[in-house]
Amino acid sequence: MSETTREGETLDIAEAVNETCPWSGKPIAADSLARYRGRVVGFCNPGCRDKFVAATAHFDAAIDADDTPLLAKGLD
Repeated sequence: MSETTREGETLDIAEAVNETCPWSGKPIAADSLARYRGRVVGFCNPGCRDKFVAATAHFDAAIDADDTPLLAKGLD
Protein backbone atom coordinates (compact mmCIF):
# COMPACT_ATOMS: atom_id res chain seq x y z
CA MET A 1 0.00 0.00 0.00
CA SER A 2 1.23 3.47 -0.78
CA GLU A 3 0.36 7.13 -0.66
CA THR A 4 1.27 9.97 -3.03
CA THR A 5 2.42 13.16 -1.29
CA ARG A 6 1.58 16.73 -2.30
CA GLU A 7 4.99 16.83 -3.99
CA GLY A 8 4.01 13.83 -6.16
CA GLU A 9 6.30 11.38 -4.34
CA THR A 10 4.89 7.91 -3.68
CA LEU A 11 5.49 6.61 -0.16
CA ASP A 12 5.17 2.91 0.67
CA ILE A 13 3.98 1.73 4.10
CA ALA A 14 6.42 -1.20 3.84
CA GLU A 15 9.28 1.33 4.03
CA ALA A 16 8.03 2.98 7.24
CA VAL A 17 10.50 3.04 10.12
CA ASN A 18 7.68 2.51 12.63
CA GLU A 19 4.63 0.29 13.06
CA THR A 20 2.68 2.48 15.49
CA CYS A 21 1.78 6.16 15.41
CA PRO A 22 4.14 8.26 17.56
CA TRP A 23 1.18 10.44 18.66
CA SER A 24 -1.53 7.86 19.43
CA GLY A 25 0.21 4.49 19.63
CA LYS A 26 -2.28 3.04 17.12
CA PRO A 27 -1.15 1.07 14.02
CA ILE A 28 0.01 3.20 11.09
CA ALA A 29 -2.12 3.60 7.95
CA ALA A 30 -1.07 3.68 4.28
CA ASP A 31 -2.84 7.03 3.75
CA SER A 32 -0.92 8.69 6.59
CA LEU A 33 2.75 8.61 5.63
CA ALA A 34 5.38 11.35 5.60
CA ARG A 35 9.03 11.59 4.68
CA TYR A 36 11.31 12.93 7.39
CA ARG A 37 15.09 13.12 7.15
CA GLY A 38 14.95 10.85 4.11
CA ARG A 39 12.90 8.10 5.77
CA VAL A 40 9.21 7.15 5.65
CA VAL A 41 7.34 7.70 8.94
CA GLY A 42 3.81 6.37 9.46
CA PHE A 43 0.85 7.72 11.42
CA CYS A 44 -2.59 6.37 12.30
CA ASN A 45 -4.47 9.08 10.37
CA PRO A 46 -3.80 12.17 8.24
CA GLY A 47 -4.41 14.46 11.23
CA CYS A 48 -1.53 12.95 13.19
CA ARG A 49 0.67 13.06 10.08
CA ASP A 50 -0.14 16.73 9.46
CA LYS A 51 0.54 17.60 13.11
CA PHE A 52 3.97 15.94 12.82
CA VAL A 53 4.78 17.69 9.52
CA ALA A 54 3.83 21.09 11.00
CA ALA A 55 5.86 20.51 14.17
CA THR A 56 8.99 19.34 12.37
CA ALA A 57 8.77 22.21 9.86
CA HIS A 58 8.55 24.66 12.76
CA PHE A 59 11.58 23.25 14.53
CA ASP A 60 13.60 22.79 11.34
CA ALA A 61 12.99 26.47 10.48
CA ALA A 62 14.04 27.56 13.98
CA ILE A 63 17.21 25.47 13.79
CA ASP A 64 18.02 26.77 10.31
CA ALA A 65 17.53 30.37 11.49
CA ASP A 66 19.75 29.72 14.51
CA ASP A 67 22.47 28.28 12.26
CA THR A 68 22.63 31.47 10.17
CA PRO A 69 25.92 33.28 10.83
CA LEU A 70 25.47 36.54 12.76
CA LEU A 71 27.03 38.51 9.89
CA ALA A 72 24.33 37.20 7.52
CA LYS A 73 21.67 38.27 10.04
CA GLY A 74 23.12 41.81 10.00
CA LEU A 75 24.62 41.45 13.45
CA ASP A 76 28.29 41.67 14.33
